[in-house]
Amino acid sequence: MNVEKYLSNFFRGTKNPSLNAMNYLMNEFKHPEDKLKAIHIAGTNGKGSVTEMITNVLVKEGYTVGKYISPHLIKYNERISVNNKNISDNEMEKLINKINPLIEKYNSESDVPVTLFELETTMAFLYFEEKKCDFIVLETGLGGLYDCTNIIKHPLVSVITSIGYDHMHILGNTLPEIAYQKAGIIKDNSNTVIFEGQPDIDNVFINECKKKNNTLHIIKKTNISNYSFDNNFQYFDFDNFKNITINLKGKAQVRNACLCLEVFKILNKLGYHIKLKNIQEGLKTVIHKGRMEQLNDSPLIIYDGAHNEQAIKNLQDMVKMYYEKKKRIYIISILKRKDYNKMLELLAEDKDALFVLTSGNNQDKFASKEELYECMKKFVDSKKLYKKNLDDAIIDAMNYDSNTVNFIIGSFYTYGTVVDILKRNK
Repeated sequence: MNVEKYLSNFFRGTKNPSLNAMNYLMNEFKHPEDKLKAIHIAGTNGKGSVTEMITNVLVKEGYTVGKYISPHLIKYNERISVNNKNISDNEMEKLINKINPLIEKYNSESDVPVTLFELETTMAFLYFEEKKCDFIVLETGLGGLYDCTNIIKHPLVSVITSIGYDHMHILGNTLPEIAYQKAGIIKDNSNTVIFEGQPDIDNVFINECKKKNNTLHIIKKTNISNYSFDNNFQYFDFDNFKNITINLKGKAQVRNACLCLEVFKILNKLGYHIKLKNIQEGLKTVIHKGRMEQLNDSPLIIYDGAHNEQAIKNLQDMVKMYYEKKKRIYIISILKRKDYNKMLELLAEDKDALFVLTSGNNQDKFASKEELYECMKKFVDSKKLYKKNLDDAIIDAMNYDSNTVNFIIGSFYTYGTVVDILKRNK
């Protein structure tokens, strides 16, 4: 079986929010998800970073850790891993063969077929059970309440990273409505960790935790002290955790790291032992592809999958922190379904930059370079705007001088193509 082809052709469609298919599949497999100790993570931005940090620390401590993420950057296998080693094609094929008869049975009796994400999530739970994982770290795919991963009933900890505008057609048009969907991962008699935000959002989590006898841990900015940074690391103290160093860039990553530190505090109270040295080492050595990832040294080419308003604001903060003295070029590809008007308006605040608009690597999914160009013209002098094919934009970026930094942004879905172009042209 060609696993990649099978998954590529699988039904992706969205449907009325429901966990019916997941309930059916988990029941048929005798509920593997109930046998696993889960840390469940939702949020508009920061889910991936928090997932990687928590996983890395627990692996350093010597635990067997299952990790479930989305989207993948190059291969589907990236979504399911144990101790940061991706599931193999052969292992995926065995799981697909095991699940497929049940999918066919369900589809024959249901109006709406099983989706790709339901298949992947079922594979993940079966794989983590088979590998006898001590912990699993699960990132929601979309929202929380009706997300496939929310079949988990008893997480050790739920983490909600941030709330911003994205997927409004599914999650709601206001931040409290979006927060309510994310709050779906808050479960009875457990723990939830958030970073203090605006009151109308925090109240959603406070109320949900009260209803469910869930202990809410709210991190405040005042819990962070002795902050400093250089080109390679950020340094800070958080409560009783001293001399914390993280290698991920930007202030948003400090907030994400604090969410993780609070999780470790909770796990220690629950009787799991995570030593300070492993926390320090784990946070300092995280590999997080596609997020401010340096793909080329000279000239600097940095890939960041920023694809919504909040992520662009985080990117702007990082540009000010690290790259203000360099010439800046943004190579931009954005999916049609995103609010690219707002994203481009924010990017245009960088008055000294040049902007290259591309049609991404899939004309059916991405806004055309012409559409992006016309939109960007409202905010930026057209002399600073260029329309290019993605391939040409990347090849040109490799030929700029060493004082130029190129940011490839707007979507995670161009990552594999960009890496491939760079490899072919180095």
